[in-house]
Amino acid sequence: MDAPSGGGKLSLASVGFAGAGVAAGGSGGGGGYKELLVMALPKDDGLDGAKVAELIGAGLPDIGCSVRAFFRTREVREFASGALAGAMSKAILAPLETIRTRMVVGVGSRHIGGSFVEIMEQNGWRGLWVGNTINMIRIVPTQAIELGTFEYVKRSMKTAQEKWKDDGCPKIQLGNMKIELPLHLLSPVAIAGAAAGIAGTLMCHPLEVIKDRLTVDRVTYPSISIAFSKIYRTEGVRGLYSGLAPTLIGMLPYSTCYYFMYDTIKTSYCRLHKKKSLSRPELLIIGALTGLTASTISFPLEVARKRLMVGALQGKCPPHMIAALSEVIREEGLLGIYRGWGASCLKVMPNSGITWMFYEAWKDILLADKDKPQN
Repeated sequence: MDAPSGGGKLSLASVGFAGAGVAAGGSGGGGGYKELLVMALPKDDGLDGAKVAELIGAGLPDIGCSVRAFFRTREVREFASGALAGAMSKAILAPLETIRTRMVVGVGSRHIGGSFVEIMEQNGWRGLWVGNTINMIRIVPTQAIELGTFEYVKRSMKTAQEKWKDDGCPKIQLGNMKIELPLHLLSPVAIAGAAAGIAGTLMCHPLEVIKDRLTVDRVTYPSISIAFSKIYRTEGVRGLYSGLAPTLIGMLPYSTCYYFMYDTIKTSYCRLHKKKSLSRPELLIIGALTGLTASTISFPLEVARKRLMVGALQGKCPPHMIAALSEVIREEGLLGIYRGWGASCLKVMPNSGITWMFYEAWKDILLADKDKPQN
């Protein structure tokens, strides 16, 4: 298109053309798009196009540089490491997740071997990966948010505690009294673990609901889109967040214990053996022990949560977590609250070990040009 001719004013078309040049390839503080600005300016002997382009370009943001800087930040790379680690571990361990979910909610056989045989008879090998697509969609953002939040909050808490040691802890005013909050006594790892669990749960709980529905009743919910549509149409947004309260209650002790145990065991082991880093097998074992401990402590709450989330399918949804636990104990005795614990450990231990192993490996790769975070 020919450049407009005439007076020394910039036309609207010229400004729009310049903006398109910026969006398309602007980088280096206004370098790439200045030639486009000169070409778009009116032809006028009294107008220095190069100088005008320089003045306009100097005030435009360097979008490309900003994007590159964003993806080079530690936080983004930690989020990416968590997403990759979660996806790889779930792809490997999907069959155990399917068996565990069936046993926890009381579908089919009460034994691992029997549940495996039932799945194979009904759906074949593909049945072991039922719901794995939604599992992958769920785990990528969940692990990214959890592990990224854990690292960020832990660093922030340690920085804040260093400041509180020098300047004193925050105070609250009660009448004529000022009470200093002993926040310096809190464990940064425990606080970070709790924050990670809450953030991950709030963001990804609807995907967990859909995954459980797909696993338990494949006939009614044959696909992710149909499951989402049916839940939303019949139960509304509330249905997508069914069981959120017990999930958060169960997640807090689990997540706090899980991250605290991992960080503590890893740090203690490094100090004991005078190591700065651990091998992949060592990380695998420490991660597995961490998952076993945290799962054992919080498993009864997990049983109650699963009962609430899939109760609507059986037409008898308990009103709250205590009622769900009471129902389990009444029907199956005290051992009922640990029904599926063996299958859960078989899933949680390798999942935890593999996730931490892959996470540390991806951090070593993606953060190779940065200092390793302090533990």
